[in-house]
Amino acid sequence: MNVNDFDFELPERLIAQTPLADRTSSRLLTLNKATGEIGHHQFTKLADMLEAGDTLILNNTRVMPARLLGVKADTGAKVELLLLKQLAGDRWETLAKPGKRLKVGVKLAFGDDGTGAPLLEAVVVGEGEMGAREVEFQYKGIFPELLDRLGEMPLPPYIKERLDDRERYQTVYAKHEGSAAAPTAGLHFTKPFLEELERKGVNVGFITLHVGLGTFRPMSVDTIEEHTMHSEYYELSEETAGMLRSAKAKGGRIVAVGTTSARTLETVAARFAYEELRACSGWTDIFIFPGYEFKLVNALLTNFHLPKSTLVMLVSALAGRSSIMQAYKEAVELEYRFFSFGDAMFIY
Repeated sequence: MNVNDFDFELPERLIAQTPLADRTSSRLLTLNKATGEIGHHQFTKLADMLEAGDTLILNNTRVMPARLLGVKADTGAKVELLLLKQLAGDRWETLAKPGKRLKVGVKLAFGDDGTGAPLLEAVVVGEGEMGAREVEFQYKGIFPELLDRLGEMPLPPYIKERLDDRERYQTVYAKHEGSAAAPTAGLHFTKPFLEELERKGVNVGFITLHVGLGTFRPMSVDTIEEHTMHSEYYELSEETAGMLRSAKAKGGRIVAVGTTSARTLETVAARFAYEELRACSGWTDIFIFPGYEFKLVNALLTNFHLPKSTLVMLVSALAGRSSIMQAYKEAVELEYRFFSFGDAMFIY
């Protein structure tokens, strides 16, 4: 299957640069995966489309202030690190700019302790492809506190505006810090709206998947089958496993909020029959594209994604490529807001 089959025209003006003041005021495109019927609503319409007995699964990862701006210790040249994954101790997998100049052994410095010395230092200990670098940090104090002081939110490269409120790039239920990007479908929810769904009889459960390198890497192959996903860490609690077992046994829908939740649920489904679902954790590199048969996920709330991205392929696997391309065509024509701070789509 060719990557270009998932391309579409997207005017730059439709890329949302800032979040809406009210999280629930975004628009909602609905897509019936059986009939291809498309509807256009406000996000709060989701409350009418979810039913008692549905199980809503959200990703409660929390974004780290993972973007560090510093200098090369020897020349003072500016450098940027995006922390992606903690490997062991103070060793991290990162994306570096300018990657070509950061060879093994290069020392980096971040911040100033008031005496001219850096608050945080790092040395490059490994090189990867496309700017990937393994670094080891050196510091005095507590690393998360230093990161909170020095780091910035790692907004995607297509967002040019500065984000004044860090928490607006976090979901209201974010809990376990470890992501390099937000699970953006969840940004539409407020606590009162989630409480409204629970009062209606919708079960609300959580998984954790820490979003990593794959989010920032474009596909560099011509055919889908050649692409390899980077692995990301996930956790499923016993409480959520019990919700999923009960939902399947009773015939209720499992509704994933975001592609990260969907990928986690389908990873778990590959490990266990639904009757045997239990708490687990691990690393997943699952790649979902048309031809895949979903085992747990019945419906999906998601944002609008990049052309030719693995995420467009995932939603096409659930609803069919032609239906997704038609939905995206309508979204462009009606000027929906795209990507992280954009509008939402509900595939049911």
